[in-house]
Amino acid sequence: MSQPESPRKTALLIIFLTVFIDLLGFGMVLPLLPIYGEQFAAKHGFSERQIGLIVGLLMSSFSAMQFLFLPIWGRLSDRWGRRPIVIIGLAGSTFFYAMFGVATILQSLPGLFITRIGAGIAGATISTAQAFIADCTARKDRAKGMALIGAAFALGFTVGPVLGGAALLAGGDAAASPWPGYLAAGLSGAALVLAIFKLPESLSRESESAARSLFDRSALRAALSRPSIGLLLAASFVAVFSFANFESTLSLQIKQMVGDHGGQSVSSDAAEGGDPVAVVDSGAPSQPVNAGGAVSGPLATLLSLAQRWGYGDAEKATLFVILATFAYLGIILTLAQGFLVRRLSGRLSEGAMATGGAVTAIAGFLLLAFAAQRDDFNLLIGAMALEVVGFAFVNPSLQSLLSRRSDPREQGSILGLGQSMTSLARIMGPVFGVSFFARRQDLPYWSATALMVVGLIMILIAARRGHDFAERNEAR
Repeated sequence: MSQPESPRKTALLIIFLTVFIDLLGFGMVLPLLPIYGEQFAAKHGFSERQIGLIVGLLMSSFSAMQFLFLPIWGRLSDRWGRRPIVIIGLAGSTFFYAMFGVATILQSLPGLFITRIGAGIAGATISTAQAFIADCTARKDRAKGMALIGAAFALGFTVGPVLGGAALLAGGDAAASPWPGYLAAGLSGAALVLAIFKLPESLSRESESAARSLFDRSALRAALSRPSIGLLLAASFVAVFSFANFESTLSLQIKQMVGDHGGQSVSSDAAEGGDPVAVVDSGAPSQPVNAGGAVSGPLATLLSLAQRWGYGDAEKATLFVILATFAYLGIILTLAQGFLVRRLSGRLSEGAMATGGAVTAIAGFLLLAFAAQRDDFNLLIGAMALEVVGFAFVNPSLQSLLSRRSDPREQGSILGLGQSMTSLARIMGPVFGVSFFARRQDLPYWSATALMVVGLIMILIAARRGHDFAERNEAR
């Protein structure tokens, strides 16, 4: 028996709020993670390349646990219901984000790994939240319902870094401030209370199973038997892998750029909106930092705001710039997904959108490489926008093509296989990206550029040679 319309909308609103509040914590912690990991690993005397590998593994641990536990939580939610699994996941997030704060106080590298592994296990209940939405929506409205998860992620990725920046003000030692972790735990705790008292149970006899295997062999055989689908899966893996190279190294890149410009403090003239910022070392006499003796543009603005808003400490100013840049990234992602992609999706084919997105992403990666080579923060800001817009077009377009070209009887398993491929890409991408960054700062972006060129070729071939499932049947 289906739920009445009003309670169904209320249930969807509550699951959106619980996922959004929980993802705020994710958005707060993610930009800080490579910085803390690098700092704590350095205390153990590791070489730069070893630190790069360690930080890459740290960044990947969350996605690895999600990959492993998504099917487990799905099966448990089929048996025990969606509500208890969502509550367990929120309780786990609350605990492990609090432990993240403790790990930063102790400056414990093993502690960081434990908290990310635990948060990944708890965060794998996102599949149960998706199953909850599927329970509460008709098939024709399923895509709109699932878009709530994407909207919650984009908003969390935007607002989370802003809250993380605010939390830094509460800490003493910004290099190991526990307050972003504590605030993330508090937000997840609020979501937990909301779920306990307001979230209804959605599981019914009509509910579809949320369980899935990591790799469905029948789906894999079906994909390999149709070259078009196999190419789309490979292109999806390449796109997410390349983006993970960028995402996992961005904090380290920004830290390096701010440090190269001596970004510890800013001149009082700049803070009052005067001339370009002359950046100086903390505690050192004011003096020019490079040939021009001044820093201008977005970096100057951010450093000026950092001083004006109380982030005068060297480490806090750097982390403020990182968090502000991630917030900017989230805004671009939200606008791209909410306006550009949505408005153009009815006018352009998925193949055209994926192709245009891949070309844009390649341009973004090229500019990221040049920005890293030239140590140019202003160029980095523009390159980030291109890269994120490109990715916003590529990923949903490839998923849509996969859906349209699959036999409806195999569609669920094919899409599940696609999710497994992208999960693997999110696991492997940071390991390679941060390791490459430790060798040379522009290397992750050159490698991502080369990979996306290969991905573009795959998209072009698949778009031209493949056909929708319905069209194939009509041709017969």
